Amino acid sequence: MSKTILMLVGDFVEDYEAMVPFQTLLAVGHTVHAVCPGKAAGDSVATSIHDFEGQQTYSEKRGHNFAINAAFPTSAADYDALVIPGGRAPEYLRLDA
Repeated sequence: MSKTILMLVGDFVEDYEAMVPFQTLLAVGHTVHAVCPGKAAGDSVATSIHDFEGQQTYSEKRGHNFAINAAFPTSAADYDALVIPGGRAPEYLRLDA
């Protein structure tokens, strides 16, 4: 049974934490609406990639543009599930609430 899933993203969302669930959920037949407050369908957010490269902590690099495919929803009741990928985006979204 197909579900409708809301994915809340923002600039500098962790690249793999957004892209992998997005593509996987689509591949198994679900509808995924990637949304960002203040952005419209067709806009994009920047992603970030964190990696360990031999230092004591990770490095952060600019990823790619992740496309927003829906307008920010007016009702969470329209969705069966919520995905909030990590990275810097959740903190920015929380501060903007």
